Amino acid sequence: MDINGIREALQRRPFEPFSIRLADSRKLPVPHPEFVAIGPRRIIVVAEDNSWSGVEPIMIVSLDYEGNGSPSEDKSIDSNSD
Repeated sequence: MDINGIREALQRRPFEPFSIRLADSRKLPVPHPEFVAIGPRRIIVVAEDNSWSGVEPIMIVSLDYEGNGSPSEDKSIDSNSD
């Protein structure tokens, strides 16, 4: 996924919390746009406990939106959809 896809997700109004799913199966929750910093080649995701992860965009598989828990509202933006 490219950095612009992350920027678009962070700028959605109203903002919808999502998780960044990585190639190694980890999920990084993004409850608010302020939990993510975007640099020229890396993304930093801060967890609610103030730990953080540096992520290379090439390692991002998808952005997963949980919605309200209803299967019809579950959404995922796949990195292959660009």
